[in-house]
Amino acid sequence: MMKFKPNQTRTYDGEGFKKRAACLCFKNEREDEVLLVSSSRHPDQWIVPGGGMEPEEEPCGAAVREVYEEQNQDSKHRTYVYVLTVTETLEDWEDSVNIGRKRKWFKIDEAIRVLQCHKPVHADYLRKLKANCSPSNGNTPETVTPDDNAPHRVQR
Repeated sequence: MMKFKPNQTRTYDGEGFKKRAACLCFKNEREDEVLLVSSSRHPDQWIVPGGGMEPEEEPCGAAVREVYEEQNQDSKHRTYVYVLTVTETLEDWEDSVNIGRKRKWFKIDEAIRVLQCHKPVHADYLRKLKANCSPSNGNTPETVTPDDNAPHRVQR
């Protein structure tokens, strides 16, 4: 199912959940620092980069695209969360230029603390990853079930 809104098309799964993708962007392979971006609705608060999937888009492609666009999210959604190691950061990017978004590296525990008040589901992404930090081949999604009962998947 799709809904059309000005400048975007929202896609939904068979159960009516908005399809989203997000990335936990780590500074290095040790995964000890994660990149958060300022919220477009609450510029003094931090979020995990992510947003809605476009029609015919694969979750991993949407996650990478959303890292660049850094869009906000709605409350009734199903999110595919991927882990990404950042190899380059741009001084300016689309949302920094257009709407003044900021980005900052956080130690994992600090990121969980910062996210807990404003975006507890995002804090759950990091908690789940931290609890399951066994190596994988990048093909095994883990399900995160936050308080809103919508499954979220963490892809390593």
